[in-house]
Amino acid sequence: MEKAQQIFGIRAIIEAINAGKEIDKVFIQKDLQGDLMRELLKTLKQNGVNFSYVPVEKLNRLGDRNHQGAIATISPIAFNDLDELISSLLEADKKPLFIVLDGISDTRNFGAIIRTAECTGVDGIIIPKQGSAPVNGDTVKTSVGAVFNIPICKVDHVKDAIFQLQASGIKTVAATEKTNSNIYDVDFTEAVAIIMGSEDKGVNPSVLKIVDEKAKLPMFGTISSLNVSVACGAFLYEVVRQRL
Repeated sequence: MEKAQQIFGIRAIIEAINAGKEIDKVFIQKDLQGDLMRELLKTLKQNGVNFSYVPVEKLNRLGDRNHQGAIATISPIAFNDLDELISSLLEADKKPLFIVLDGISDTRNFGAIIRTAECTGVDGIIIPKQGSAPVNGDTVKTSVGAVFNIPICKVDHVKDAIFQLQASGIKTVAATEKTNSNIYDVDFTEAVAIIMGSEDKGVNPSVLKIVDEKAKLPMFGTISSLNVSVACGAFLYEVVRQRL
């Protein structure tokens, strides 16, 4: 991770957020107390900034300065507004292709998905503000710079984004093994958003209840699941095949 993309110290992070800096994630030392820490937490929550509690050893690895119990990563990109992105795509008479990432937490998987998405003509990637892998130097590196070429939207809740997509006439398809339908039975020629779940738990059950369709990849081996970035690639290239 590049040090230039980090802010060290509680007060510095608060000031950066108040100044409108695009903070991607804040790492906070576990069990840290005090008025300043309470002010930081209040600021993070008011501005919807993604944060997590970590052991002090992780903070020491992230930065070699006096971090005072908090380190923020600055996003190398500006995030897009989902409503504006949907509107612009529909006005351009496109059949949008979105990916919704429901809790992808591994930076390398995230970067690999972005790279494949850019290669397959995805119009936008939607991620939740909380619980998602950060957009940092590792993401940029793994995506081979594709992160700069594809709109990424941060939303408060994945379910709200799905309702928003559906209201705009965009079909939502969840990639999940909890279905009898396979990927080759789905019509991807229309406007569509593919929902990919987290590495360990898959798509959230509450999300599965509201999507339009569910689809799985046929599996013939003894291992029951693929890496999420590989599975995402398989879905995206089926979209490409149908749309060619």
